[in-house]
Amino acid sequence: MYRVVKESRWWVGIILAVVLLTGCTAAKADQLDVVYSKYSDSFFDAFDTMTQVVAYTESEEQFQQYFEQIHERFLELHQLYDIYNNYEGLNNVKTINDQAGIEPVKVSKEIIDLIQFSKEWYDKVGETNIAMGSVLELWHDYREAGIANPDQAKLPPMEGLKKAAEHIDFSKVIIDEANSTVYLEDAKMSLDVGAVAKGFATELVAKEMKAQGMNSFMISAGGNIRSVGKPLDGVRQRWGVGIQNPNKFIAIEEDNLLDTVFIRDASVVSSGDYQRYYTVDGVKYHHLIDPKTLMPGDYYRAVTVITEDSGLADFLSTVVFLLPYEQSAALVKKLDGVEALWVMPDGTVRATNGMQKMMKSHGATGARAS
Repeated sequence: MYRVVKESRWWVGIILAVVLLTGCTAAKADQLDVVYSKYSDSFFDAFDTMTQVVAYTESEEQFQQYFEQIHERFLELHQLYDIYNNYEGLNNVKTINDQAGIEPVKVSKEIIDLIQFSKEWYDKVGETNIAMGSVLELWHDYREAGIANPDQAKLPPMEGLKKAAEHIDFSKVIIDEANSTVYLEDAKMSLDVGAVAKGFATELVAKEMKAQGMNSFMISAGGNIRSVGKPLDGVRQRWGVGIQNPNKFIAIEEDNLLDTVFIRDASVVSSGDYQRYYTVDGVKYHHLIDPKTLMPGDYYRAVTVITEDSGLADFLSTVVFLLPYEQSAALVKKLDGVEALWVMPDGTVRATNGMQKMMKSHGATGARAS
């Protein structure tokens, strides 16, 4: 799950395996008299994370033009989905929260679409509630205080969490499409779009760039990965994406990877207990909060979800993480085009049949289309 914050600890849960390859490669595109070369670049000033772009384009100049557009768009979406900062002349999610119980706020289509998307999927599968801001804010404040002063780290009191949970009713988020407004009826409620914003933004940008003619690329926004097309190197049909082993600190070498999955026109998102956490009395408490217990979920070390839409993959990765395995697996099974992997507390790995077909450990490679 993701929160737009000014400062936080974050660890990349998924890395682009293709980025580990050094240098530029070039190849003729299938049946086209065009040579494409691989380029990559990254930026760090959006969504409080590193965003990497890897693409095959006709020239470095073309790549840089695309990259600048991607960067600019991510910065715009970062500001829109921010819950902590105000921006002159811009109404964002923070503006909605600030006006809770006071008045509707006129916002952009990107915000309306994000909230409607989140409500639609919350109604379908539950667990991931972007109206849980009051609860998540309490956890966030105690976590930041605990990180700043480890010797004085404390858990938020359950009484306080329960009071905050009285103000998380999604039905009190009122969307007026005709007037492009959002209103929080409960003055003590707030939105936290962290479980979906980064993936939703990644999906939006990927679709926009594809519409502009960019047809072979991957975007990794802090581990929320979206691939479009195939690598135009004349060899591979799919992109390789490394999944971090939750027992390894940073996935920078192949030995630190849990596995590698091979995808095309798909998204890969992981959620885990190793990403944002603090320690109280020797016990680690991470940021994925179960709405039923108001405590961090403890069914898994990590989960990975693969589906086409990056926003959905982001949303579902939290849902899948917060459900017991039987329920989690049953949910994934009934969702078309969704595959998942679970890392259990003892380190064992379970995966759907479709996920196994994409995994290097089960014989998958990037050279085959399926």
